[in-house]
Amino acid sequence: MSELQLPKAPEDRAGISLAGAAGPDDRAPVDPRAAASAVPRGFGPPAEPSLNVGVIGNCAYSALIDARGRAVWCCLPRFDGDPVFNALLHPGDDAGAWAIEIEDFASSKQWYEPNTAVLRTQLFDSAGQGIEITDFAPRFYSRSRYFRPLMLVRRVRPIAGAPRIRVALDPRFQWGASAPVEVTRGSNHIRYVGPDLTLRLNTDASISHILSRQPFVISREYNFMFGVDETLLDGIADTARSFEQETIAYWRTWSKRLAIPFEYQDAVIRAAITLKLSLYEDTGAIVAAMTTSIPEAPGSQRNWD
Repeated sequence: MSELQLPKAPEDRAGISLAGAAGPDDRAPVDPRAAASAVPRGFGPPAEPSLNVGVIGNCAYSALIDARGRAVWCCLPRFDGDPVFNALLHPGDDAGAWAIEIEDFASSKQWYEPNTAVLRTQLFDSAGQGIEITDFAPRFYSRSRYFRPLMLVRRVRPIAGAPRIRVALDPRFQWGASAPVEVTRGSNHIRYVGPDLTLRLNTDASISHILSRQPFVISREYNFMFGVDETLLDGIADTARSFEQETIAYWRTWSKRLAIPFEYQDAVIRAAITLKLSLYEDTGAIVAAMTTSIPEAPGSQRNWD
């Protein structure tokens, strides 16, 4: 992948000179707005692989989201399953990942909704326009059992201006060796057919824009629900909104029941939620790590398992 030059921050643009661009008289005054518009805009390369990631899950599977809102690790249908997203270990052009990018990226912020496993990431461009990405794995009590589907829900909304975004969804199969055998589409869904597993994206965003990776202006909220090949019983936006509300309510109720001292309460609650996310509920076992043997350091013989 050829690297694109990221635009400079707005405060640096005053130093840009367009001398010679207007013809022989290179002493002509320069309009700062024209100088700013001359700076190339676009989508830069993804962030370098890092273990500084957010964790989401629902005791059936987990996913790791980097600081720019890119899903870089996710195994399905279990913790030890096939890594559908593997860019954390394999950052090349054929990496498995799911990125929601903002054009002319400048900065990002990431945090958890307090006392929950719902992750929020804000991306800003150099003009101050921004979006917020909400990531979570649904988990809540419904119909006399804990509902924990193999589904990653991503909700994107504008928070400043009307920036352009691009959605790049690239699942891989057979431990990264295989791209989807077939990709089919419907009015509001895309199916990624693999040798042993079929995955489905339900969304109220443009299917054509996603398949072609065409940037588009985000002026309203969009919802993306990615997981096993199952249809939804209700509308996409209504389902995503309901799942988020129910999941937040579940985690806050669960956190309230923790018997913890007042000191360092935020850190202890966050550690408890992370430990809960490491539980594989079918067997009651705690997984050693969310990943498969990532080394502690390059060349190290020890790993995080």
